[in-house]
Amino acid sequence: MIDLQLLRENPDVVRASQRARGSDENLVDEALAADAARRETIGRFEKLRAEQNAFGKKVASAPKEQKAALVAQVQELSAQVKAADQAAKDADATFTQIAGRIQNVIIDGVPSGGEDDFVVVREVGSIPEFDFEPKDHTDLGESLKLFDIARGTKVSGARFYYLTGMGMRLELALMNLALDQALAAGFTPMITPTLVRPEIMAGTGFLGEHSDEIYYLPADELYLTGTSEVALAGYHSGEILDLSRGPLRYAGWSTCYRREAGSYGKDTRGILRVHQFNKLEMFVYTNPAEAEAEHERLLAWQEEMLHKVELPYRVIDTAAGDLGSSAARKFDCEAWVPTQGKYRELTSTSNCTTYQARRLSTRYRDGQGKTQPVATLNGTLATTRWIVAILENHQQADGSVRIPEALRPYLGGAETIEVP
Repeated sequence: MIDLQLLRENPDVVRASQRARGSDENLVDEALAADAARRETIGRFEKLRAEQNAFGKKVASAPKEQKAALVAQVQELSAQVKAADQAAKDADATFTQIAGRIQNVIIDGVPSGGEDDFVVVREVGSIPEFDFEPKDHTDLGESLKLFDIARGTKVSGARFYYLTGMGMRLELALMNLALDQALAAGFTPMITPTLVRPEIMAGTGFLGEHSDEIYYLPADELYLTGTSEVALAGYHSGEILDLSRGPLRYAGWSTCYRREAGSYGKDTRGILRVHQFNKLEMFVYTNPAEAEAEHERLLAWQEEMLHKVELPYRVIDTAAGDLGSSAARKFDCEAWVPTQGKYRELTSTSNCTTYQARRLSTRYRDGQGKTQPVATLNGTLATTRWIVAILENHQQADGSVRIPEALRPYLGGAETIEVP
């Protein structure tokens, strides 16, 4: 939910944000009209309730012989108050529904446009040059017996797989490397629920334009999460947090589920775009004044991980039209995938400002003791997808794959993954 004061006092800022995103600007005017109607109905209800209270005192002090004559007036006024109360509730629900469709107001400097209008912030590392024909990650994974896609499809359908042998160990090594980095940075580790209630999923902003990406269990009224961000955002919902000692930082390890709706025919080969994967997600609650600085820290931790696994990558500032509804700014780190000849996203980090916290009623006390919405941020630290870039960039002429030095202690000191 956007800041109501901003909507009332600076609607042009909200309109400009919607325009940059390619979203509906008319929602701003609809929300303003709904807000005015809501305030009017609340005012009428409060006026009638005050009259009812005053009339009740009049009835209480009236002589006994007059009270009977006042009963009809009491009943009529009571009916008016009840109707006004319902009208106020309906108007509030209408406003909430309309305002809830307005996406988070972007931060100054975010590029306008869509998916292809990002700005490259920097490129890091050298793109590998091979004196042999490099294999793609699928051929490498199958020849090294790291995963079994055919049997994953047999058991669960397209875009499912088994990680096997060294493939399973490689993922755990990657996740544990990321976990150790998060612990060193002061994050509290968590294994989070992967099923959440509708109000939590809606509160994080995932039930908007991309709700078709989410698995829903109607019999249980629960959603499967596509990231532990959802459960971590809900962790402190309805609470007042103590941020006097700095941000609250959590690292959530979970299995994630995505329907990949609309991606028919895209990345069907291998494990780049799948329905189920593991991820370690950073999530932060902080003072809104510190949010942009914290965003830079999350990005730096992501880049540190990419350095550790020795991958060439670039950082992009995502365009407004490619942001999720909750994000006011998002940076992606994309690793080079040799056989595709392009960079592919491995991590993203989003500054959601106070958008999610307003929807989930998560607050802190400011210097004057007044409760205010916190800012929330998130950032990926490792996922199954990283295996794609690691295999392709570190492959060798004999079909083996060199293991990055940082991962070797988690793999018993092994330096290479050999053809069995």
